[in-house]
Amino acid sequence: MQLFRTDRAVRLPSAALLICTLLATACSDDAEHGEIAKAEPGKVPAERQRPGDAQMGYDALINRSVLTCGLPYGAYRQQSVDDPNEMQLVGRKGRNAELPYMLTAFTAESGVELVTSNCLGCHAAPFDGELVIGLGNEFLDFTRDSIVAVEGMGAYVEGDAEVAEWRKWADRIARILPYQMTDTFGVNPAVTMTFGLLAHRNPETLAWSDEPLMEPPQGAPLPVSVPPWWNLRKKHATFYNTAGRGDQVGHMILASTVCTDSVEEAAEIDAWFVHVRAYLAQLEPPAYPYDIDESLAGEGRGLFEQNCKRCHGTYGDNWRYPNRVIALDKVGTDPLLAASGYKDSDRFLRWFARSFYGQRGRAVPALGYIAAPLDGVWATAPYLHNGSVPTLMALLDSGQRPSFWRFAAERPDYDPDAVGWNYQVLDHGKAGAMSWDERNRIYDTSLPGYSNLGHDFGDEFTGSERLAVIEYLKTL
Repeated sequence: MQLFRTDRAVRLPSAALLICTLLATACSDDAEHGEIAKAEPGKVPAERQRPGDAQMGYDALINRSVLTCGLPYGAYRQQSVDDPNEMQLVGRKGRNAELPYMLTAFTAESGVELVTSNCLGCHAAPFDGELVIGLGNEFLDFTRDSIVAVEGMGAYVEGDAEVAEWRKWADRIARILPYQMTDTFGVNPAVTMTFGLLAHRNPETLAWSDEPLMEPPQGAPLPVSVPPWWNLRKKHATFYNTAGRGDQVGHMILASTVCTDSVEEAAEIDAWFVHVRAYLAQLEPPAYPYDIDESLAGEGRGLFEQNCKRCHGTYGDNWRYPNRVIALDKVGTDPLLAASGYKDSDRFLRWFARSFYGQRGRAVPALGYIAAPLDGVWATAPYLHNGSVPTLMALLDSGQRPSFWRFAAERPDYDPDAVGWNYQVLDHGKAGAMSWDERNRIYDTSLPGYSNLGHDFGDEFTGSERLAVIEYLKTL
């Protein structure tokens, strides 16, 4: 894991915020290429992954992007002001060393220098003044319509080549906006947006169509909490419903479908992302930065191994992780994400199977959710696949879960006792006379896909046992 010190919160110029919104990004396991398959809950088998060079992967992660369209640099510079205290990453080169860590500069085939978002916009976040690579960013705002601002940037673009590059970028944002606007600040629309992108592409050529080529996803984007990258080393499949089976790289670069217009371009990205995956597979979670009661944690370890290891595994030098999908009726959490990926996504699964991305990987969703590894779980609030539970204490005591809540601030302080972000409990949802800025900050668990029910296994602990288990989880 890489940690980089800063004493300031992340503050992005408006142009950077707009660019970052682009990267929010799917029975038998023996289906032939072009067919679809689905899996039952239970164990996910291990499958071979292509080897790569982790150091090359780190360099590519911080200096390249899977997005190959963006805003001309001249227009970006006129809209942005450098912050000398901005978080930066060791090894950023050239123009990238001047940009916020979640933005990447490159020169397009047209000769125009562009600025675009990279993977770290969603998959890196500050904690206690340090930037943690692999920590999901739970404070992105996908509730806003960015089209007016994007179109306004056209005023700063000069020359035919720049106009063409900006127009492609702006048009893609406009097309995918319906698939990425969430009801609530902090949740991620990656799944719905990915399906929306696939609807606009020919699966065999990857050519873009302004009009959907198949029925796009319907309804508001389902909320997702961004899982930590360091769990990749243990997981046999990606995504909460384990749809990302086989070679994982094809699944991981699906965000490139915002801009990638040919198989040749996709193959080039695939070739260097093999190294990125190798880097991610050796990431370690951050160490808990506050005091731990070692005696209490020892008691918690025993309780955890008696009650939790069957699903979440064991930890330490001889760790074991079962890679087990838990059926919806067993885990009891909001079913919509898993159900939509299993029952309503055949056209998207078929697209993937026919595409370049499915040549090595397979989309095989299960009707349930993976019981995730808990390495670094103390840092990954809010909890459950939809980010509906703000703290570990509330996760392990369902009676404490608020129906309506919001973060205590745009980037709230950490609560080491409850283990999660400080939050405010509200007595109402989104009804009443509120501004949009007030409404979109409220996590309303009555909305479809936003329920905080389920995973009530911690209710069986006594109060003292629960405290002990939480103390143990801080050590992972």
